[in-house]
Amino acid sequence: MEWRDQGILLSNRTHGETSAIIEVFTPGRGRHAGVVRGGTSRKLAPVLQPGAQLDLTWRARLEDHIGTFTVEPLRSRAASSMGDRLSLAGLNAVTALLLFCLPEREAHARLYEKTEQLLDLLGQSEIWPLAYLRWEMTLLDDMGFGLDLSTCAALGRRANDLSFVSPRTGRAVSRAGAGEWADKLLPLPPCLLGEGPAPDAELVEAFRVTGHFLQNHLASEMGNTPLPGARQRFVDRLRARAEMA
Repeated sequence: MEWRDQGILLSNRTHGETSAIIEVFTPGRGRHAGVVRGGTSRKLAPVLQPGAQLDLTWRARLEDHIGTFTVEPLRSRAASSMGDRLSLAGLNAVTALLLFCLPEREAHARLYEKTEQLLDLLGQSEIWPLAYLRWEMTLLDDMGFGLDLSTCAALGRRANDLSFVSPRTGRAVSRAGAGEWADKLLPLPPCLLGEGPAPDAELVEAFRVTGHFLQNHLASEMGNTPLPGARQRFVDRLRARAEMA
């Protein structure tokens, strides 16, 4: 068995004395693991960093075997993230969430494309948090828990005062439609609707919304496993930046 594709490195762990087991996210094969011979060598170890874009060839005797990867670096994203703590925290959040929720060997081509675009923005700290928010919304949508913010769930039509999100259905609710239930709903920051300048404090509120659906809908479907701590560390760094502004 053999295939070739590009992919984003998600994780790397030592295997034996000189090899490594890596997990990658590819457009055609989804999340896929394999052994890299000599993966701990001076030549390959600097290449096998999370977020790296790799050219991959996978070989195995049978399809269900773990197989081996031959890798060639296409571009490293380490330099873009190492110089900025928020970018590094964001990169860690992206790779941790993908490892957490992606089924093995199941293609998610649209999510892959959005992930590659997001990681190519690393280091651009003014626009990256908003891009990451949009990526989380794509992740939720691709996993079957997308938000529907197009119309008011209570009124059944478009409304100009969409202000809340139902924590149960993920649908938007207008201020008029919320009525006495407003205090039981999640806030709907304008940045979730693609509106306004999206300051850091507002983005933190938006991450409260996406975090609710990641934990209470996506994670609950996976046996109530806690979300990776890397995501909260990214949000905490963004909150700290907002407080300093």
